[in-house]
Amino acid sequence: MLRVSKMTVYRMVHSGDLPAMQVGRSFRVPERAVEEYLAASLGDWGHEGSASTGS
Repeated sequence: MLRVSKMTVYRMVHSGDLPAMQVGRSFRVPERAVEEYLAASLGDWGHEGSASTGS
């Protein structure tokens, strides 16, 4: 979904940028947390109808 490496996600989790739950030795990131992160990162750019199509 994010198309980043595991290490990048690990850093995001440990810096607090991306909330996650630790289950054993693994981290689980809720899908909603990823959606909220993307929405915050993209701002209005990612919303339908707000960007020009260039045609």
